[in-house]
Amino acid sequence: MKRVFSLFLAITLLTTGGLFSAALAQDRAAASEGAPSPIVKHGINPKGADALSAPTGIPSTAPDFNPFSAGAAKDENGELNPGARGFSLTTGGTGSLSPLLNHGGPVIGTPTIYLIWYGNWNRGNGTDTAAGQQIVRDFCNSVGNSAYFLMNSTYGGGITGHAVFGGETTVGYSQGTSLTDAKVRTVASNAISSGGLPYNANGIYFVLTSSDVNESSGFCTQYCGWHTAGTATNGHIRYSFVGNAARCITSCAAQSNSPNSNPGVDGMLSVLAHELEEATTDPDLNAWYDSSGAENGDKCAWTFGHFQFQVGNGSWANMTLGSRNYLIQRNVRFNSNGQFCMMDATHN
Repeated sequence: MKRVFSLFLAITLLTTGGLFSAALAQDRAAASEGAPSPIVKHGINPKGADALSAPTGIPSTAPDFNPFSAGAAKDENGELNPGARGFSLTTGGTGSLSPLLNHGGPVIGTPTIYLIWYGNWNRGNGTDTAAGQQIVRDFCNSVGNSAYFLMNSTYGGGITGHAVFGGETTVGYSQGTSLTDAKVRTVASNAISSGGLPYNANGIYFVLTSSDVNESSGFCTQYCGWHTAGTATNGHIRYSFVGNAARCITSCAAQSNSPNSNPGVDGMLSVLAHELEEATTDPDLNAWYDSSGAENGDKCAWTFGHFQFQVGNGSWANMTLGSRNYLIQRNVRFNSNGQFCMMDATHN
């Protein structure tokens, strides 16, 4: 949820929490007056990969506890996890959140997901592979109208909770192996102007980088992905950067094993979901966010709910879409009692 400011402001943000809201307000105001849009970042995993929620009464460091023991367990918040066999990954709290507020900007009713494969996705490393790409396609083809994504319809304003997969293109290392924020925008713009992807005002263009590509403004050290909006050759676009989490599993994935046996790609899918939710409800950074500037994905980041289950390879998942299991972070759902981090209408 951090934004890009001058170096001084960035340092101030990290050292002086009290200026956070003011800095975000100034940044959003500048964007509305025609300055470059800030980049809304999905921060790195504060607990590292494989951080577990310990059952009540058992310390998280207990060396003799069997993580595969039978029976339901309570997590660190005292909440039951009916799907857990012992430890599960970070579940997150169940209380009402400080509210997201509608600042009047546009939302995207039904976003179209476009994928821009950057780098080399035909490597022999087990993660930047054609099979890894298929995991991403399957998620993008099935997340729309899922119980998970339908939570966004509770925001109103024409958000349907549906999303469609609009296509993909491959661009190699067209801007080198180390990207800047500006180069990411160039990649997205060129993908459209070259005819690789259509221009769509309701599109969200995801630049997905292979694990040998860096993003120099802080990938793996400050963030795992980001979204923003800007002017491209063909017009106003909403776009996002998400890197393969295999570059820094401890920072950008929740576990070092994963439901689809590709921890880097499975990790990046939770980041992609985070950015998709935010780009739907706050595409131009002037719609839904709270008093500190946090968007919906930020408020539930790195929490995976209380209905996790283990798959055959021992990794954790919390949803099934189509034929695949995934571990995806929670999102904010509105109901009559407030706003809550949820996995769907009934599960937190």
